[in-house]
Amino acid sequence: DGEMPMCIDENRQYQATIETNHGTMTAFLYPQRAPRTVNNFVCLARYRYYDGLVFHRIIRDFMIQGGCPEGSGRGNPGYRFADELPKPGEYEIGSLAMANAGPNTNGSQFFIVSGAHGVGLPPQYSLFGKLIDGLDVLDAIQKVSTDAQDRSAEPVVIEKVTITETD
Repeated sequence: DGEMPMCIDENRQYQATIETNHGTMTAFLYPQRAPRTVNNFVCLARYRYYDGLVFHRIIRDFMIQGGCPEGSGRGNPGYRFADELPKPGEYEIGSLAMANAGPNTNGSQFFIVSGAHGVGLPPQYSLFGKLIDGLDVLDAIQKVSTDAQDRSAEPVVIEKVTITETD
């Protein structure tokens, strides 16, 4: 019913390996900058929540978005949690951030910035990581054919998200 209990250690390092049907991307997560957001993502990934979901929204030179349990962009994990917002200008190509429906409405949906339009976003989305490998995969996904609702013709599937924790 409520947000995920804290399962991460802010003094440790976390990486997320996101395996898709287009290749694998690896992200370094920011537990010191966004502990609640990283905790949420890590917990959901460890419970295999993201496995089999799709990137339901793909916009070239902006971002790819996934994490909706319905694949519609309207689903959530059944709870919301507060924002941990970055400073202006902190989004980069490869940044991972939480999608939301307004202030403090984070759930399970996240996006990966794939171009200049995403880099220029206002600081209204919790920034919690950045790709350190797989920018070629991100680029390939952002270029798939989409319809007027930004949905891909063929599903772009998150096959598995694996979390690695180190000192």
